[in-house]
Amino acid sequence: MQTDENKSLKVELGDRSYPILIGKNLEDSLLELKERHLNEGRKVVVVVDEGLKVANPSFCERFMADLPIFSTPSGEDTKSLGFLSGIWDFLAAQKVDRSSVLFALGGGVTGDLAGFASASFLRGISFYQVPTTLLAMVDSSVGGKTGINLVAGKNLVGAFHQPEGVFVDLDSLQSLPQREFSAGMAEVIKYGMLGNAELYDKLASRTSPLCVSSPELPDVILSCCSDKARIVEQDERENSEGGGGRALLNLGHTFAHAIEAVSGYGNYLHGEAVAIGLVCAWRLSFPRGGCSGVEVDNLLALLRTYDLPTALRESLPLADLMKAMTSDKKVVAGKLRFVLMREIGDSHVVGDVESSEVEVIWKSVGAD
Repeated sequence: MQTDENKSLKVELGDRSYPILIGKNLEDSLLELKERHLNEGRKVVVVVDEGLKVANPSFCERFMADLPIFSTPSGEDTKSLGFLSGIWDFLAAQKVDRSSVLFALGGGVTGDLAGFASASFLRGISFYQVPTTLLAMVDSSVGGKTGINLVAGKNLVGAFHQPEGVFVDLDSLQSLPQREFSAGMAEVIKYGMLGNAELYDKLASRTSPLCVSSPELPDVILSCCSDKARIVEQDERENSEGGGGRALLNLGHTFAHAIEAVSGYGNYLHGEAVAIGLVCAWRLSFPRGGCSGVEVDNLLALLRTYDLPTALRESLPLADLMKAMTSDKKVVAGKLRFVLMREIGDSHVVGDVESSEVEVIWKSVGAD
């Protein structure tokens, strides 16, 4: 929005509002921000994904040359109490105080983990999100949800802690593996399905899939960030009652989180599990009168365009998947709540889904 090169928007949350900057060559902006904080006498530390240090060593060396750093392995297993404790010890050893600033450089795992460390150390220090995967750019870096996984389920421990700013440097996507880019596209498709039919239609009507070099990609990322910002502004802490609010962002995720927990974290990338979850959400919506204008084959074809799974690669026990769902954050008064679609681009939350309905959906994607 503001220049041909860069686009920006603001998440409006009163005194916790912050900017999202989307563009290329944002290194100088980050370096200037770092120097400003250091000149103010503030301690600056970094939590960085080890994969980013390998993929983009020049930027990491420039930005982190004079800073204390804590490196984390890539992969969902890193979102654990062990690594969280490690970051706490690192922050304590660096004598981080409440004026200090943490930069989280990496994908969604790094952002969630470092964000929770920032939220909990000294009851909260400032941090910035510097997402380097498509999934983190369009979803996890925005909105202030931070946390770690437990054996019982994903993201069961965490806090709402808004960043000071989000820097989406599109150059970092150049080194992103294709599988990771595709995983991010699952979240992009989710935004189309839950509340942006125009985005979904554009994706579905393309003659070739989006890629890192697609000129439309920056606007797609901006669209997703704008959609999420609007929802977060209306319902920051997912307190909305009824059929809307921030819970809508979990479209497909109740199924996805169960897949990740039962299959073992890391066997499916988060976006891959979400892709299967979107198929499940469509199939749960249809018998209830939803999605009548869109054939499921259209959704399957769109997901397959990005080599995303539309069914389980190997069968998982139905009983284990159902049990994992009971630990989902969206359980209220012992009952699961699901995000369903009236139509593509119009979703709502329901709490009257019977277990037998869910079991049918699980079997349709290969559970036994």
